[in-house]
Amino acid sequence: MTGEMNEASTDDDRITPGGRIVVGVDGSAASLSALRRGVRIAERLGCTLVGVTVWEFPQSWPGYVIEGWSPEADAHAIAEDAAREVFGGHRPEWYSSVIRTGSAARQLIAEAEGAEMLIVGSRGLGGFTGLLLGSVSRSCVEHADCPVLVIHGSEAADRR
Repeated sequence: MTGEMNEASTDDDRITPGGRIVVGVDGSAASLSALRRGVRIAERLGCTLVGVTVWEFPQSWPGYVIEGWSPEADAHAIAEDAAREVFGGHRPEWYSSVIRTGSAARQLIAEAEGAEMLIVGSRGLGGFTGLLLGSVSRSCVEHADCPVLVIHGSEAADRR
């Protein structure tokens, strides 16, 4: 390492106890693993944890709504189901969830401004199987102003 690199590494690069960690939650196995990892990190470092679920109408949306369907209600259900899956019946006071509308990557990046870390699953519910990173996780890695942890694997790997 050069002296310049050592000078760049300061205490400001460390996670601050009491800081905020943001996790993308879309209901996929990868996002549940990301949430579980976020819980472990938040507990150990004394941080708050925010689960972010994002919804938007599909890009090919023709402008009419299927009667009885609400993507916003689906997002709320996904967030609640994920919290129940990870925490059981008792959600800790240091955990909160937020629902946003728009581009998932943009909303996660915006929510992570000033956060200690952003955690996302490598693959969400959409996209193409076989890709190493999904478009959302790739955008977060490229554009977030905080460290981004991308979780690969599944719930089974998470329990080890």
